[in-house]
Amino acid sequence: MKNFELLWQEIADKIANQDPGSGSYQLSVAGVHEIGKKVLEEAGESWMAAEYQSNDELAIEISQTIYHLILLAQARGLKLEKTLS
Repeated sequence: MKNFELLWQEIADKIANQDPGSGSYQLSVAGVHEIGKKVLEEAGESWMAAEYQSNDELAIEISQTIYHLILLAQARGLKLEKTLS
């Protein structure tokens, strides 16, 4: 299991490597508007999972929401230290 800091670094590395095959990199290039749409989509799916699905499915949806929130923060140039303070 990854903790928040490891996930933050993994996303940062994907963006820094500028791999065109990386969905994280592609979404970061698309910008905050596109990332924001993914945040909203994943948040809605988290809500629906909380209402109607198993805890395992809810955990997956929440983790995807967190992933996209981290990507959004990084796209705006936030640093981990600022995010956790």
